[in-house]
Amino acid sequence: MPHISAIGPAEDPAAPAAEPRRPAAEERVTPMMAQYLEIKTANPDSLLFYRMGDFYELFFEDAEAASRTLGIVLTKRGKHQGEDIPMAGVPVERAEEYLHKLIAAGHRVAVCEQTEDPAEAKKRGPKSVVRRDVTRLVTPGTLTEDALLDARRENVLASLARLRGGEGAQGDGDGYAYALAFCDISTGSFRVAETSPARLPADLARIEPAELLVPDAIHDEPAFRELWRSLPAVTPLPKESFDGATAERRIAGFFGVATLDAFGAFSRPELTAAAAIVAYVERTQLGSRPPLSPPARESGSAAMIIDPATRANLEILRTTTGERGGSLLAAIDRTVTSAGARLLARRLAEPLTDPAAIAARLDGVEHLAERPGLREGLRARLAGAADLARALTRIALQRAGPRDLAAIGRGLAEGGVIAAMIAAEGAPAELMQAARDLAAPPPALAATLLAALADELPPYRRDGGFVRAGFDPDLDATRALRDESRRVVAALERRYVEETGIRALKIRHNAVLGYFVEVSAQNADRLREPPFAALFVHRQTMAGAVRFSSVELGELETKIASAGERALALEQAVFERLAADVLENAAIIRACAAALAVIDVTAGLARLAVEENHVRPEVSDGLDFAIAGGRHPVVEQALRRDGGPFIANDCDLSAPSARSRAGRIWLVTGPNMAGKSTFLRQNALIAILAQAGAFVPASSARLGVVDRLFSRVGAADDLARGRSTFMVEMVETAAILNQATERSLVILDEIGRGTATFDGLSIAWASLEHLHEANRCRGLFATHFHELTALAQRLTRLVNATVKVKEWEGEVVFLHEVVPGAADRSYGIQVARLAGLPAAVVERARAVLTELESADRAAPAQRILDDLPLFAALNRPAPALAATAPAAKADPAAEAVKAALAGLDPDEMTPREALEALYRLKGMARGG
Repeated sequence: MPHISAIGPAEDPAAPAAEPRRPAAEERVTPMMAQYLEIKTANPDSLLFYRMGDFYELFFEDAEAASRTLGIVLTKRGKHQGEDIPMAGVPVERAEEYLHKLIAAGHRVAVCEQTEDPAEAKKRGPKSVVRRDVTRLVTPGTLTEDALLDARRENVLASLARLRGGEGAQGDGDGYAYALAFCDISTGSFRVAETSPARLPADLARIEPAELLVPDAIHDEPAFRELWRSLPAVTPLPKESFDGATAERRIAGFFGVATLDAFGAFSRPELTAAAAIVAYVERTQLGSRPPLSPPARESGSAAMIIDPATRANLEILRTTTGERGGSLLAAIDRTVTSAGARLLARRLAEPLTDPAAIAARLDGVEHLAERPGLREGLRARLAGAADLARALTRIALQRAGPRDLAAIGRGLAEGGVIAAMIAAEGAPAELMQAARDLAAPPPALAATLLAALADELPPYRRDGGFVRAGFDPDLDATRALRDESRRVVAALERRYVEETGIRALKIRHNAVLGYFVEVSAQNADRLREPPFAALFVHRQTMAGAVRFSSVELGELETKIASAGERALALEQAVFERLAADVLENAAIIRACAAALAVIDVTAGLARLAVEENHVRPEVSDGLDFAIAGGRHPVVEQALRRDGGPFIANDCDLSAPSARSRAGRIWLVTGPNMAGKSTFLRQNALIAILAQAGAFVPASSARLGVVDRLFSRVGAADDLARGRSTFMVEMVETAAILNQATERSLVILDEIGRGTATFDGLSIAWASLEHLHEANRCRGLFATHFHELTALAQRLTRLVNATVKVKEWEGEVVFLHEVVPGAADRSYGIQVARLAGLPAAVVERARAVLTELESADRAAPAQRILDDLPLFAALNRPAPALAATAPAAKADPAAEAVKAALAGLDPDEMTPREALEALYRLKGMARGG
């Protein structure tokens, strides 16, 4: 289930928000509780963190929910409507820790702070309540603190807009146009793209939103219900948030421009989705404005489309258990910065489809792969550069600490060195552009930040002690008073002794007089006479001693008393000046952050290529798919750790001729555990790596751009949706057969094995024909239905391949080598024995198999090839159709099929036209 914004009293986050219990008319409430109820009523969909001194307190249903989620003690405070008031609290200093748990559990939190000093409240009366107000709404998609975020993963806030019609926008046959906007507040990235109901699941799987904003109407529609369940958090908003008529004006107001023309051209749905994001950010940040980049429009065809099932099957960013370890990302990640890790994950999630853009990325990887000195030098410098983008956002939102300013300073300083290193040797375009961006900030900014900030910094600015000694003279003097008051007083005492000549003069302090000068009675008259009478003022006469004060001593006392507060105030002023300097250069710093990430990813992929012996792929607009010596990037590394070799394999799915508009399909047979699934997956992963701009694990690779990648590998049920394993398999297969194009790559494993043998064989047979004749895609089709290998006799682009095994003294040895040909056995019984089935079961299975194999298993497949009218009509040469009957008794159906075939030009037909022609021929063959 997703987490919905409204938080109810139970664990179910989809429950409606509960109103705080209101007092009866005759019941008296304390001023503090009245204030709490007023603020809570204004924020009914959030847990209210109500600041009381050093704690955030929660009351009523909020306290009960927090107690369950956080495991904290539920206490009581007073009475309300005759009942105890539930109460729970968390320390302010540990608030981020508790916020993280609440947000992860799907809650929203309204942080209510004290907005005035308690002393000011007392001036209004003894029962006056300190003013409080909500300063921030914390939701899953609006986090900015390091403690609440995964440093190596984006935290995306997305919105989905739907408008009736819409010029230039995608529709889906339902009369509506759809668009997505998505941003990462913590880094400032902001993008928009058109979408459609059919494409929406793939788009959401690509961007992985931490929170999705949707209109109320869409949220409640049954057609979208299952999709919402797959997301971590969905927040329905009123239709006013998605007002297309005011969208452009709202976006322009947020960015402080008169028109959006400079940002590019956008459709109305895109503007509407972006405006909903902007409004939500303003609402949750309550006046603070994160430094978002202007929205950038994405082309719908700019990235390879990968649906959610395929992403899960291939374990691109995470394994099927949700862990990063064991995924493709974990296997190839050699980045040294968190920003680089996030960029690498994004590139894997959305591989490019433009060969020129892919080549630009590959140029950079090749450049650094060939220059180990430069590569490792860059990586050493990058390791010292902090996360500029997230630090900049916290500064803009006034949530930054001294370490964020230092991160900006170090990052800019390292960026300047990195820019010089790249420029000195020359580099491809992408790296040179990154170097220019890194050289853009004024050098004085980094120098000032590094000069101003101490080497050891506290986490919070309120702690003080972060300004380097010698940077601000006033601060140094104030610190001297605060930290060295005894030394300062002693110095003044020595000067008074020298000026008056009274060696017994002492400066002392008590709670009544404060600081004072004390001399003996014999020396007192000297201080009452000129020139000292004007300097010293008599305060008190004691037995044997007289006490005086002076203007200078009084001023010193005042300074000493307030030195701590003044020192902290001066440090805060320094912080504000430095933060203002940073924000003046926000756009330049954001570009530097992006440049550092690009260089980090490029250098990391170059090191990966060298370490793992990867090669540069050739990527074109054609239908090539020729991989020599391909390897699975994850499995290979795992085997190496265990001391075993990985067997490389070739794969050629290229179109058989230059004129062909379709690629090959390999039908892969072989026993379980022989490596069929690994072979299928490795070729899909190589395509992803190549189009993401990385070198690939192979001896050579020549690939035509894959527009959509489909993978149906593995088996799992979906009990939450009432789907069996076979139903899940069929749903995913249906999506492939309905959407794959001739530029797609399809990976299918064991279609039809989840049902009865002949049902499954029939489904697999028909699916394979459809892929070949209608989809015309490049594909790998692994199966245990050996009968399907007979199709290679008729389907011209179908190639049989098998995984080699060797039998030795009754044992089966898996060679993991894919070779041309077809397997005639599955070796299932041998695998069962290896798995530990009882010997009696294994022997009985052998006996049953012998009986079953006594019949001719190939006969049914051959009869289908020979007798199925549609297949015969499509594949026999046209003259043979007339020759099958005597001249005097011509078959009208065959003649009709012959005439229809003569009028077809397969090379000029679209997949839909070809499919329609097949159905017409089928009707003719039956005499319909």
